[in-house]
Amino acid sequence: MFSVIFGAFGAHIIKDVVTADRFSTYQTAVEYQFWHALGLLAVALAGSRMEKGRWYLAGLLLFIGTLIFSGSLYLLVYTGISWLGAVTPIGGTLMIIGWALFAWSLRHFK
Repeated sequence: MFSVIFGAFGAHIIKDVVTADRFSTYQTAVEYQFWHALGLLAVALAGSRMEKGRWYLAGLLLFIGTLIFSGSLYLLVYTGISWLGAVTPIGGTLMIIGWALFAWSLRHFK
């Protein structure tokens, strides 16, 4: 839901007040947030048929990773603080680990 709100906010407000490069960064944040929100739904649905520890950790890593990845990009666009771009890969790494753990957990899908 928040990705839809941020997407609309970006299309109608942010687009007119930031550079094209910053708007592209904003769109990246929205897209990753949207797709990973759907991914979290998939993890939750599959998790009802898995061992709690594995899928729970996968979902947690996806959630925190998305929060850090998209959140750092949103803050970068809003504030212009360039070092926030160095935080973004931490979120991306957590998302990758979350997806890998989820894929590994699917081996135990009942």
